[in-house]
Amino acid sequence: MKHVHLIGIGGTGLSAIARVLLERGYAVSGSDRVASPLFLAITAAGARTFLGHAAEQIAGADIVIQSSAIPDDNPEVIAAKDQGIPVLKRSEFLEELTQGKDTLAVAGSHGKTTTTAMLVWILEQLGVEPSFIVGSVVNQLGCNARSGTGPYFAIEADEYDNMFLGLSPKIAVVTNIEHDHPDCFPTKEMYREAFKKFVEHVRPDGCALLCHDDPGAKSLAEELSRSSIQLVTYGVTKGSDYRAVIINLETGSPRFNLLYRQDENKSINLGEVTLSLAGRHNVLNATAALAVIQQLGLPVDVAIDAIAGFSGTERRFQVLGVENEITIIDDYGHHPTEIEATLEAARTAYPDQKIWAVWQPHTYSRTQTLEKAFIQALTLADQVVVLKIYAAREKDPGYSAKTIADALPEGKAFYMDNFNDAEQFLSGELSAGDVAIFFSAGDATVVSHAVLDSLELQKLRNG
Repeated sequence: MKHVHLIGIGGTGLSAIARVLLERGYAVSGSDRVASPLFLAITAAGARTFLGHAAEQIAGADIVIQSSAIPDDNPEVIAAKDQGIPVLKRSEFLEELTQGKDTLAVAGSHGKTTTTAMLVWILEQLGVEPSFIVGSVVNQLGCNARSGTGPYFAIEADEYDNMFLGLSPKIAVVTNIEHDHPDCFPTKEMYREAFKKFVEHVRPDGCALLCHDDPGAKSLAEELSRSSIQLVTYGVTKGSDYRAVIINLETGSPRFNLLYRQDENKSINLGEVTLSLAGRHNVLNATAALAVIQQLGLPVDVAIDAIAGFSGTERRFQVLGVENEITIIDDYGHHPTEIEATLEAARTAYPDQKIWAVWQPHTYSRTQTLEKAFIQALTLADQVVVLKIYAAREKDPGYSAKTIADALPEGKAFYMDNFNDAEQFLSGELSAGDVAIFFSAGDATVVSHAVLDSLELQKLRNG
C-alpha cells in the first residue's frame, strides 16, 4: 500500500485529493494549521491528520504533496527532502491521480466550480459513476471529491500555481480568461499564456470547449484555430457551436433552449433547459456542462432533466437561512466579475428587495490590482460593508480596503475593521425584506453565521 502525506490537507485542493486516495485504498496522512471543516471531514473519512507541522509527521510516507500555500522552509518539506522522499505539488501528482481515466477538466477565471459540479451531477444521474474533484462541496452529494468506477474523471482545473498544467484532458473547458492571481501571474500576458498551455495539453483524440462570449477565451480560440486541436465553442452569441437562445431569467429559475450547430448551415435544438440556479452566468455554466455531455456521446435529453434538479454547491449563492424576513446568502466570490454576476443574479431572484453586499477582499495583490473593478462591481448593491483584507499567503503592504469603501457613493458603503463590529452593525441595520450576500474566500463566513444567529435571537426576544 502506498502512503501519501499531504501538507495542507485541510485546503480545498488537497482534501479532495486525499479523499480520492483514501477511496482507492492508499494510506493517507496530512497536516494543517487549523481544523477547517474539510480537515475534520477528511479526518473522519480515515486520514491520519495532525494540527501543526512537524518533521516526524511524515514518518512512513512514500510521497509528500505540498500545497501551494506551504512554503519550502516548512519542517515537513525539509524532512522529506532530507530523507529522499519525493515532494510534489498538485500539478506533479495529477498524472498519477487521473491515470486510466478520461479527464474532463473545467478551467476558467470564474464559473469553474459550478460548471464542474453541474457536470458531475449529470454524470452521476446518468449512472456512469465518475471520479471527481470539485472546488466546493456539491450540495446533493455531500462531498467535494470521489473515486468512481466509471471511465471519467471530472476535475476543476485550477490555474493557481499552474496546477492545471498537470492534466492531459480528453475535454478541456475554458469558461473565461480574465486576469487574476497577480501574485502568481503578475501580468495579463502571463495569465493568458498559462491557459494557452492548458488547452495545448488536450489529448489528440479530445477537444477544447471555449466560451465564445468571453473575449479572452474567444481570442484564445482564434489563436489556436490554426493548431491541430479540435476546438468547440459555446455561448449565447451567434457563431457559437453550442448556443443558449430564448433565455428567460425573470423568475430566478432560468429557462433557455440549447442549440447545437452541426455545420455552417444546420443547427438542431437539443431541448429546453430549466435551472434551479439564478443568473445569466449559470446559463453559460449549464451550456458548457451539457456541451461536454453531448461531446461524450451521452444522452443530452436525460442530462437536461438531471440539470434541472441541480441545487448548486456550498458557498456559491448558498442561502444560509431567512430570519425576520431577512435573507442571508453565503458566496465565495472574490473577483470583481464574480461579485458583479452574483449581484445581477440576486436582482433577478429578489427583484423588489434591498441588496446588501458584505465583502471580505481576498489578498492584497488582487485587491490593489483590481481596485477600480471592485468599486464598479460593488456599486450594483444597494448597501455595502467592506471588511478587512484576508491576507491568505501574503504580507500586509500597508494597503487598506477602506480605500474602496471611501470611493463608493456617499452613504453607500461602510468599512469595518473587525468581525464583531460588522456583526453588530448588520444585525442592527438589516430590515425585513433585505437580502445580505456575504462575499468571502477567506474566513468571513463566520460573520454571516453570526448575523443569522443574532437575527434569530432578536426574533426570540420579540416573541
